[in-house]
Amino acid sequence: MTKPDLTGNRFEPGTFAPGPRPAPRLAMLAAQTRLDLVLLLRNGEQLLLTMFIPITLLIGLALLPFGDMGPDKIDKIVPAVMMVAVMSTAFTGQAIAIGFDRRYGALKRLGATPLPRWGIVAGKSGAVLLVVILQAVLLGLIGVALGWRPTPLGLLLGAVLIALGTATFAAMGLLLGGTLKAEVVLALANILWFVMLGIASVVFASDELPAVVHTLVRLVPSGALAVALEHALAGGVDWLGVGALLIWGTGAGLLAARWFRFE
Repeated sequence: MTKPDLTGNRFEPGTFAPGPRPAPRLAMLAAQTRLDLVLLLRNGEQLLLTMFIPITLLIGLALLPFGDMGPDKIDKIVPAVMMVAVMSTAFTGQAIAIGFDRRYGALKRLGATPLPRWGIVAGKSGAVLLVVILQAVLLGLIGVALGWRPTPLGLLLGAVLIALGTATFAAMGLLLGGTLKAEVVLALANILWFVMLGIASVVFASDELPAVVHTLVRLVPSGALAVALEHALAGGVDWLGVGALLIWGTGAGLLAARWFRFE
């Protein structure tokens, strides 16, 4: 008896159409970004960090008599609060989310899908960028209602600085969340948030700070972004702050690419 030939194609071409294959990379990236964005906005702790705290800070600092910032204090408060919003979303929130995604095996399962490694990272970064844009627009509108009047050039330079700050803090968040245990990430991310917030607030506490202290504060990412953003929204460029952000972002990005783990 002749054995059947099992090596050839037993079905006519077109029997199973359309042929199963991975989705286009752009479609995968868009789907992953949308998923991360929805998860980010559904998380109550994330909303507290990304929306409620910055809005409360902006309104409270603008309306209540905290310190002596002069008659144009809103011009200092808006960039400072935007720095807090960027740091909260891109660094603290992302680091904690990635840490617990690794702990529960979510990133490991994503790694088993056709979505490439860079797509996972890009999807999370894209969701963070969309939230930061939403924050900037919302805080800007509230600032305008409170008397803030930026120039078109200031808004353009401010957008560039916010993008640079988001990239820097996102790289730091990827490094922290992708290398340490979830519990350590949770504690360390919140501690660093308070520390960097305190360091940045030193710049706005007094105009009589020693030059050395003022320079050192501007070398920390939070201080660099706060001061550089204030200059940018006023139509200028703080090259020291820009350089500090580039160095921090590049260093953290390289370390994250080297040590980031999905499990």
